[in-house]
Amino acid sequence: MSEVTQILAELEQKETESLEDLLPLVYNELRRIAASKMAREVEGHTLQPTALVHEAWLRLVDLPQRSWQNRAYFFAAAAEAMRRILVERARRKLAQRRGAGAVHFDVQELEIASPEPADNLLEVNEAFERFAQVEPKQAELVKLRYFAGLKIDEAAQILGISVTTANRWWSDARAWLFYELSRSPKS
Repeated sequence: MSEVTQILAELEQKETESLEDLLPLVYNELRRIAASKMAREVEGHTLQPTALVHEAWLRLVDLPQRSWQNRAYFFAAAAEAMRRILVERARRKLAQRRGAGAVHFDVQELEIASPEPADNLLEVNEAFERFAQVEPKQAELVKLRYFAGLKIDEAAQILGISVTTANRWWSDARAWLFYELSRSPKS
């Protein structure tokens, strides 16, 4: 059992001092995930990877019921927290622009770390939420790959699936999302 998993197990039993031991063990990995995601943001954004990690950490530790059974669950929860933070920021930014229309984008760019306007992130997030209702396990892979910026083998390891299965799920998810995004009305 890894040290992270052991600390997470202690947290399950409400031993709060373990929380202080957890951050130094996971910080570098969280920072790497955040930096990967931030590389896709539009140039000139104000949120930095360190700030994203800190905000995600605060959300994670404020959860009334933490059920991080192991390292994989923890990093999936962290990826979800980061995704929500970025989506909320995109919604705020779009609301500030008032009346801005969605910009067409190619779903093939899902795998490329490129600048991403707030409109696109919101479109992708809405399609992702519909996908998560249909295929919750595959949605976890999408969350780790697209929103957290993990490589296919890293995501497969966290989810406890083979790389072959992860590739198949990723291919299926991309096709499903492409179809959903191509159906959505463009302004």
